[in-house]
Amino acid sequence: MKRRHMFKIISAWLASALVPMRAVAAAFPLTKTKAEWRKLLAPGAYAVLFEHGTERPGSSPLNAEKRPGTFVCVACNLPLFSAAHKYESGTGWPSFFQALPGALGTSTDFKLIYPRTEYHCSRCGGHHGHVFDDGPKPTGQRFCNNGVALAFVPEGQALPALRT
Repeated sequence: MKRRHMFKIISAWLASALVPMRAVAAAFPLTKTKAEWRKLLAPGAYAVLFEHGTERPGSSPLNAEKRPGTFVCVACNLPLFSAAHKYESGTGWPSFFQALPGALGTSTDFKLIYPRTEYHCSRCGGHHGHVFDDGPKPTGQRFCNNGVALAFVPEGQALPALRT
């Protein structure tokens, strides 16, 4: 690895480690305290969404969900993915090749030393997973989502109201 590339990685990691989480959280339209989110969410969902955890691969029933519908953020109910964009990636997590317009934001994650693109709900800031460039056509992307961070709404059912 070239020194310049290594310097960029280390600099970006240090910069991301120094950004206060409160400053990042304040950038989202829906903000709640950690205590408020804990009251609203199951422990596993809270751990993934607001502590950047990861569920065990293969543990989510949503990985096998094949019906038409919409996947929403379990924290704030914002629609994130159409079931038409879901595919079987073989990873053990629900995977999508495209998100709904404006639904997600991204940041760089250095938890595994090398940079990965993390994505989060654009409304509440909840962490959903990571996006990789090994997905199917037409986008070539794989949004690898933690199932506990999603709720599924079958086609024909009303989407839940956005949480306030």
